[in-house]
Amino acid sequence: MKLYVGNLSYGVTNEKLEELFSAYGQVRSAQVIQDRDTGRSKGFGFVEMADDNAAREAIKGLHEQQHDGRPLTVNEARPREDRGGGGGGGYGGGGGGRGGSRGGGGGGYGGGGGGGGRGGYGGR
Repeated sequence: MKLYVGNLSYGVTNEKLEELFSAYGQVRSAQVIQDRDTGRSKGFGFVEMADDNAAREAIKGLHEQQHDGRPLTVNEARPREDRGGGGGGGYGGGGGGRGGSRGGGGGGYGGGGGGGGRGGYGGR
């Protein structure tokens, strides 16, 4: 099971994250997400536990617990498309690109304009 870990202090490394979760079971991977340009931590990461029960225990044991002076947020990671309308939005974005002159605007071409794109596509 993959877990989202939020509100990490900026000094936490992949190794420290793995060490923190290894108390609950085998850690398959631990990654602190870093800014592409600066290489600095974005303050969150993902941990994949080998066993779902161990992952649930880690959530119980670490969620809202203080780590480096900050209360951690630990929960089951949700797929990217569930957070922002991803998969459907991408398809709608393509429709927005084709119907841009009819009111879809340039925004349909980017990921964020998916909603408008879907409307343009459905109107055909």
